[in-house]
Amino acid sequence: MKTTRETADASIRVALIEDDLSAREVLARWLAAAEGFQLAGQYGEAESALGDLPRQEVDIVLTDIQLPGISGVECVRLLKPRMAKTQFVMLTVFEDSEHIFEALRAGATGYLLKRTTYDELLAALKYVHVGGSPMNSYLARRIAQCFPANPKEPEEADLSPREWEVLQMMARGFLYKEIADSLSISVRTVDTYVRRIYEKLQVRSRAQAVARYVNLPPRL
Repeated sequence: MKTTRETADASIRVALIEDDLSAREVLARWLAAAEGFQLAGQYGEAESALGDLPRQEVDIVLTDIQLPGISGVECVRLLKPRMAKTQFVMLTVFEDSEHIFEALRAGATGYLLKRTTYDELLAALKYVHVGGSPMNSYLARRIAQCFPANPKEPEEADLSPREWEVLQMMARGFLYKEIADSLSISVRTVDTYVRRIYEKLQVRSRAQAVARYVNLPPRL
């Protein structure tokens, strides 16, 4: 039988940065009540999060973009180098591609809208915790519309034809297993290709790789 400490250690630790008190309280209640999650902290502005979060053990930071003072995007840009193992997910009302790519270039792993439901939010946080980049279908379509009509050839990006193929499928939101099934290779092989892609593009996540794919180099 697992102890309370062991259960807590196995939980996904999520911190919130949200200036709207009512919204923050709702999110905090959701996380506190959800099995497999632990509320690691909540902040009403970026400044307090910047001072406190690097000292905490946090798996995911869920942050708004429009914060008083330092924006959520700038907060992610400042925290990511200090919290390399932590994933950052934006939760916002902004749906335009400019905000999406700005967040991805700053180091965000996922981008969700505030109309996201309770079940969708928890599923997205679980997904990012295992290496995914959550984004609803509407936002994924907005990104797809930004793709160049004639993307760079594999040679220009120093990727092999198969690596280029994997990158294109990643950009379309395919999971590793779906990529493996489609290309008739193992998930382990897909993981090897992805690691090589990250090395060659000098990125650390799927989101940053997609940003490179659309000719928007992420800030590392």
